[in-house]
Amino acid sequence: MSTDDQTDPRGVMRNRPDSVDVLASTVISVLRDRQAVSCEGLRQFVLDQISSRVLSKKHFAPDVVLAELRGYRLSVDAIIDLYVPAAARMLGEQWVDDKISFADVTIGTMRLQALLADASGASCVDHKVGAVRLNALVVIPQNEQHFLGASVVAAQLRRLGCEVAMSYDEDHGALTARLINDVPDLVLVTCGRLETLPSVANTIQVVRKAVGNDPTLAVGGACQVNKQRVMEITGADIVTSVAEEAVAHCLKYVNSPSTS
Repeated sequence: MSTDDQTDPRGVMRNRPDSVDVLASTVISVLRDRQAVSCEGLRQFVLDQISSRVLSKKHFAPDVVLAELRGYRLSVDAIIDLYVPAAARMLGEQWVDDKISFADVTIGTMRLQALLADASGASCVDHKVGAVRLNALVVIPQNEQHFLGASVVAAQLRRLGCEVAMSYDEDHGALTARLINDVPDLVLVTCGRLETLPSVANTIQVVRKAVGNDPTLAVGGACQVNKQRVMEITGADIVTSVAEEAVAHCLKYVNSPSTS
């Protein structure tokens, strides 16, 4: 009895419809795109999705976008620490390349801020029983536009168990009053541009004058090229954009017997 075997010796189906090949190619292409990584080692497909969501003309629901990102097997910490900052840089690059308008950047940044807030609410606090609970203040000085980056650092500090307050664009009088009312253990001043280092130095002088040398003073942001030089200019105790490093430096003095 003859059989109508549609498979050749290599196991490939003969007379297969062209649509099957097209579908297979599409699936392979999509999978390849999803595996592609950015220059920062992040999944480019996810970054493109975030960019698309925050630039969309449709209603933006941060909780829905967060759930979508979690569906890509991303941890909340990775979203906060890696993907939100990378998406913000993508917006800036697209604006510089004249692909989007300044209004688009502004709206996109505000949406990333909302996404960050939702992610921060879902993040787990790492605070061991009996551990020192630091009081931290993140300062965005006047004329700085580094609010999103400062919010990322604030979220990281909260995850480390710190109580965090934020000072945004306060004049020196308001900042002094805040510090006198509630002296923090750690003050982290953001610096988005090297050109604003003198302003950051003035802010640190205001902090020193208000509360002395008690708080650990950290400077973070885009001023990481020559850390020693930045410390000399600003009078900071440490220059870092890593929340864990700032907290560790602060704890050395909080836990020191000489401070008791």
